[in-house]
Amino acid sequence: QEMLVESGGGLVQPGGSLVLACKASRSIVGVTMHWYRQAPGKQRELVASISRSGQTDYLDSVKGRFTMDRDNAMRMVDLAMNDLKPEDTAVYFCHTDFGLGSAGTTWGQGTQVTVSE
Repeated sequence: QEMLVESGGGLVQPGGSLVLACKASRSIVGVTMHWYRQAPGKQRELVASISRSGQTDYLDSVKGRFTMDRDNAMRMVDLAMNDLKPEDTAVYFCHTDFGLGSAGTTWGQGTQVTVSE
């Protein structure tokens, strides 16, 4: 069973920064990776994606504040989050299918990000 393990969440004041990391149990070369988040009482939403070539896409509300990057050698992706707002409070999940479609769909356990005074 393949795994994704997130780290880096925590409590931060509005305007602060955090960096989330996600480490995969197998190679992520050629694989698109995603960060999702889920706030209490809300549906899970796609926050950021990075293609195998490094092209990134972001949720409109985080554009200009969040940056996703990948390190294939380390089997890791990260999400640098700046100018955090209370509405960014959520559990953040790393996700991929390792290029295998539904057969390879894998979610991390999630890491809590709380933005509060």
